[in-house]
Amino acid sequence: METLVHSTLPPYQDISGLIPEYQAIITLCRQVRSVAEISALLRVPLGVARVLVSDMAAEGFVQLHHPQLDAGQPDFNLLERVLSGLRRL
Repeated sequence: METLVHSTLPPYQDISGLIPEYQAIITLCRQVRSVAEISALLRVPLGVARVLVSDMAAEGFVQLHHPQLDAGQPDFNLLERVLSGLRRL
């Protein structure tokens, strides 16, 4: 859920041949987003967003960054970003 995602494709690359969900995720992830943000912005269940992002990572369309937690403590910067994203909705 807190995994960060960003597009590996350049903005000028034609993505019109991809399925609409992939196109939307690539467009959203031109800025780094969490899987939870992707789920909320696309209005799809979290599980669906996780599968789509996982499939896209396997195909090389996006890159994943897993935040490291210090001794089980949450990353406050990540929590602030998620909260900010939720407020924008």
